[in-house]
Amino acid sequence: MSLPSAPTSRSERYIGRFAPSPTGPLHFGSLVCALGSFLDAIAHGGHWLIRMEDLDPPREMPGAAERILHSLHAHGLRSHFPVVWQSKRHDLYQQALQQLRARDQVYRCSCTREQVRKAGGHTRDNCIGASGPYALRFACAGTREGFADIWQGTQQQAIDEDPILKRKDGLYAYQLAVVVDDIAQGINHVVRGADLLDCTGIQQSLFRALGAEPPHFGHLPLVMNDAGQKLSKQNHAAPLDDSKASLNLIQALGFLGLRPPHELAANTPAHILAWASAHWQRKAVDRHNRLLD
Repeated sequence: MSLPSAPTSRSERYIGRFAPSPTGPLHFGSLVCALGSFLDAIAHGGHWLIRMEDLDPPREMPGAAERILHSLHAHGLRSHFPVVWQSKRHDLYQQALQQLRARDQVYRCSCTREQVRKAGGHTRDNCIGASGPYALRFACAGTREGFADIWQGTQQQAIDEDPILKRKDGLYAYQLAVVVDDIAQGINHVVRGADLLDCTGIQQSLFRALGAEPPHFGHLPLVMNDAGQKLSKQNHAAPLDDSKASLNLIQALGFLGLRPPHELAANTPAHILAWASAHWQRKAVDRHNRLLD
C-alpha cells in the first residue's frame, strides 16, 4: 500500500490536532491516538493543536477536561497554540448553518428515531418536516465520497442518510462542529482513531459545502480489550497513570510500530518524544485493530 507523502510547500504547512471529549479521563487508547497525531505532525515539520470538544454538557464529567489536559502535559504533549474550547464557539457554528441554509443545504426535521429506523434511513424526501421540536439536517444523502487514507488506504463511502447538524435540544452536533473548527483552525491533516473512519465521507461533503478543501485523513488502529472491544470510557478502560508517563509512552510507541531502545524508558517524556519524532515512520504502523502486546 502506498502512503501519501506530507506536503512540502510552505503554504501547506502541516497543521494537525487532537480533539478529546471531556466525558472522562484519558486511557491508553486515547494516548495512542494523541501520540500518533503528535508525532506525525512534528515529524513533518508541522504544528499540533489541542481542541476540547465540550459540546454535550449532559455527557461531560466534571473536571474531566482539566484532567485530560494534565495527562497530556504529563506525557509531554502540549498544544503549539492556546487550547480551543468548542463550548465557546457557538457563533461560528451558527454562521455555518446560516451559510448552508442560504444554499438550501439544511432543512428542519422532527422525525423520531423510530420513524427514521422504519424508513431505513433518512433523507429530505422521506422527512415528515417540522411538526414540533426539530433538528437541522444536512442534505447530502445519495452522494459518494472517496479519499486516500494514510493508513487505511483508498476509501469509497456512500452517504445514505442526511446527518443532524443541530439537535432538537439545541445542541450543535459533532459533525458540524468538528468541520467548522478544522476549517477555522486551518487543520490540513486529521490523524485520529479508526472508529471515526466511517463518518469521514460525511465530513468531506460538509467541508466542500462550506467552501473548504477537506484535509488529509489518517485513521490509526484501535487498541482493543480482551473482549474484542476498543478501549474506551464506555467500556471502563482504566485511566492513564500520569506518574508512569515515560513507561506509557514507550508502550504506545510499540503499538505504533516504533522500537525504542530499552534504556529510553528511563528518560523524561520530552526526551522520549524527541527520539520518537526523529524515528517516526508511517509505514511502520500496523493498520489493524488489536490487543496491546
